[in-house]
Amino acid sequence: MSAATHRSSAAHARKVLISSLIGSTVEWYEFFIYGTAASLVFNELFFPDFDPLVGTLIALSTFAIAFVARPIGGVVFGHFGDRLGRKSMLVLTLTMMGTATFAIGLLPPYSAIGVAAPLLLVLARLIQGFSLGGEYSGAVLMSVEHADRRRRGFFGAVVNTGAGWGLLLANLVFLIVTQLPDEQFVAWGWRVPFLLSAVLVAIGLFIRVRLAESPDFEAVKKTGAVRKVPVAEVLRRHPKLVALMCLAYLSAGATFYVGTVFSLTYGESQIGASDSLMLGLVLGVNVLTIIAIPFFGWLSDRVSRKHIFLAGVLGMIVTPYLWFGLLETGNVALMMLGFLVMFVPYAANYGVMATFFAQVFPVGVSYTGMSIGYTLGTVLGSGLAPIIATYLLDATGSWLAIAAYMSLVGVLSFVAALFLRERQEVDQQATAPAAAST
Repeated sequence: MSAATHRSSAAHARKVLISSLIGSTVEWYEFFIYGTAASLVFNELFFPDFDPLVGTLIALSTFAIAFVARPIGGVVFGHFGDRLGRKSMLVLTLTMMGTATFAIGLLPPYSAIGVAAPLLLVLARLIQGFSLGGEYSGAVLMSVEHADRRRRGFFGAVVNTGAGWGLLLANLVFLIVTQLPDEQFVAWGWRVPFLLSAVLVAIGLFIRVRLAESPDFEAVKKTGAVRKVPVAEVLRRHPKLVALMCLAYLSAGATFYVGTVFSLTYGESQIGASDSLMLGLVLGVNVLTIIAIPFFGWLSDRVSRKHIFLAGVLGMIVTPYLWFGLLETGNVALMMLGFLVMFVPYAANYGVMATFFAQVFPVGVSYTGMSIGYTLGTVLGSGLAPIIATYLLDATGSWLAIAAYMSLVGVLSFVAALFLRERQEVDQQATAPAAAST
C-alpha cells in the first residue's frame, strides 16, 4: 500500500468513526431526553386522566417499551446487515431513529387528539427501540472493521463514549429549557430537546451516505460467503456465543444504570442529598468515563483486550460496597470518590467491550450475532437494573442487598467472558495444530 493510499484509508476510517460516534451519541441523547420528559411532563400531557403518580408510572413504562423492541430490531437489522451490508442498514437505522425522535417533539397532547396521543407516543417509542436495536452493533462493526488492526480497540472505545456525550448533551439542553416558566415549559419547552436531535441526525446522515462499505463485509461478499439466512445460522450454530455475550454485558449494564439512574432516587430518599448534588456527581463521573473509555480502548491495542474486560468486571464485583459506603457518609468529596472508585473499572470494561464483542462471531454473521447478544444483555442488565434495585431496597431496607445483586451479576459476567474469544484468537488456536504437524 502506497503512503497516499494509506493516508486516504486512514482519513476514511476517521470519517466512519465520526459517523458512528454521532449515531451512538444520538442513541443515548434520545434515551436520556425521553426518560427526563417522561418523568417531568408526559404524565400531564399524554395521560391526564390518571392520578399524577399513576400517570408518571405509565409514562415511564412507555420508556421501557424501547428495551422490548430492541432485540427485535437487532434480529432484523442484523440479518439484513449481514446480507446486504452494514452501510445501508446504518443509514436506515439513523433515519428511523431521528424521524421517530423528531416526531415525538411534534406530537399533539391528549387534550388535542384524545387517546390517539398516547398511542402515537407508544408507536414512536417502539420505532425508536426497533431502530436502536440495529444501530449500536452496526456502528461498532463499521468503525472496527474500517480501522487498522492496531487501532481497533481505540476506535471501538470512541464509539462507546457516545453514552457520555449523549448524557451531557441531554442534561445541558434540559437544563436550559427548564429555566422557562412552567407554563411555557409544558406548552412547548419540552419539545425543544426532541426537535434539536434533527441537527445531529442530519450531520450523521450527511457523513454516512458518503461512506464506503465495511472492508470485512466486502471480503465476505467477494468470496461468495454471504449467508442466506444469518439469523438461522446464529441461532443454530452460535446460540452459546449469543448467551455468553448477553451474560458478559450484564455487569456493565447494572453498574451504569444503578450508578446513574437509581442513585438519583436513592440519594434523595436515603441520604437526604439534593437532586442537584446527585446529578452533579453523575455528570462529574460521566466526564471521567468520556476520558477513561478511549484510554482503555487504546490500551487494549497493546495488551490483552480480554484481560482488561475481565479486570473491569472484577472491579465491578467489589466496588459497589465501597460506592454505597462512601455515599452514606454524606460528604461530597467522599461521595465523588465513591463514584470514581466504581466507574473506573466500568470504564475499563466498557472501553474494550465494543471491539471485543465485534470480533466474537464469524464476519458473515457478526452483525446478527452481536445485535442479538448485546440487545438481550441491555434488556436484562440495563432495563431491569433500576427496577431490581428499587425492589431490593424496599424489601430489605438496606443497600447491602443491592450491592450483592451487582456482585452476583458481575460473577455471571466474569464467568461468561472467560468463555468468549475473539476470532483472531480462535483462528490462531485452530491453525496451531496444523502448523505443528508440518
